[in-house]
Amino acid sequence: MAEFAWEARARTGEVRKGVMEADNEATVHNRLRQQQLNPVKVKKKPKEFNISIGSGVEPKELVQFTRQFATMIDAGLPLVQCLDILSSQTENKIFAAALKDIKNTVEGGSTFSDALRKHPKIFDELYVNLVQAGELGGILDTILNRLAVYIEKRVKLVRQVKGALTYPIAVMVIAAGVMTVLMVYVIPAFENMFKDFGSKEGLPKITQIVIALSKAFVGNLHWIFLTTVATIGTITYIYKTPGGKRFFHRVLLSLPIFGPLFQKIAVARFTRTLGTLLSSGVPIMDALEVVAKTAGNVIVEEGIMHVRAKIAEGKNMVEPLMEKKIFPSMVVQMLGVGEQTGALDTMLGKIADFYEEEVDVAVAALTSLLEPIMMVIIGGMVGTVLVAMYLPIFSIAGNIKAD
Repeated sequence: MAEFAWEARARTGEVRKGVMEADNEATVHNRLRQQQLNPVKVKKKPKEFNISIGSGVEPKELVQFTRQFATMIDAGLPLVQCLDILSSQTENKIFAAALKDIKNTVEGGSTFSDALRKHPKIFDELYVNLVQAGELGGILDTILNRLAVYIEKRVKLVRQVKGALTYPIAVMVIAAGVMTVLMVYVIPAFENMFKDFGSKEGLPKITQIVIALSKAFVGNLHWIFLTTVATIGTITYIYKTPGGKRFFHRVLLSLPIFGPLFQKIAVARFTRTLGTLLSSGVPIMDALEVVAKTAGNVIVEEGIMHVRAKIAEGKNMVEPLMEKKIFPSMVVQMLGVGEQTGALDTMLGKIADFYEEEVDVAVAALTSLLEPIMMVIIGGMVGTVLVAMYLPIFSIAGNIKAD
């Protein structure tokens, strides 16, 4: 289908403009006449006019838009007018351009959800599916408010994950930087100083070892750099393959310290997303497909799609979840109770609330555990170098004093 920019005149004489997706101009003319509009001009839009938003919209901007839009719809304002007001008030030019394009598409006869679907990098599949459910059920304002809450919780979850990973990575980078400076600049300077006071054999054993390591590091610095770059490149390449991504995602869930945290995050994301979709009227088969795509982990995604396939065969959710063992048995049993009582969406919400709190506690505990460990490691490395470098100085000072 192509996009056509149209101009038409209403019975009142008012000139209206918009954009419509259709197979040809004749289809556009027919649709406009069905809307009691007399076509004046219909022109196929070149591809470069089709706005494609790649990035540039922050989650907080999406939340603000969603809440404001829900308020306007609840107040009884027409959909197109809401979009017109919000696009003119949005400071983000990229987001404003997208909203204007959505408004034009809606004016062209498309549904709001179909118009959103043109901008998948701003409005993901979950967002579009929920809006579509809201349109069909006549509860768009309610759905939009649920979406705003969902996005806020999702952003908080992502922030917690980044916080848990950023600290150890940052500490390791700083440690590597400090050790590089010591090896390349500090230790060679001390070595030159020691040469003025005697032979290398007269130095303490620990000092000789540290100096030897420094020389080996400096002498092979280019190879170390190339090996590091090659390793990172190889890991990145392997990760981009389906098998490689599956392997790394399985490892993440199995790590001694981080594994339980990632599992809690997976449970929180799964239950929150599925609960939001089901409570909004999205059929369970469609909901599970959306949840699988937004799982963020291939192993979890495969498990959810396995559940979906079994439900299509007439089975319940509990058995396939038990088979895959991607979630704790307590979670699976609670989901089973929700299915049996017909309150699955409510149970999913309760599980999501519980596990989001669990993620909070786990991140705090992980940070408090890693902080002293990292400090001991860095302190041990730097302390070893300092002791190795200052032992000969103390020895020389003692000899001078004795003389």
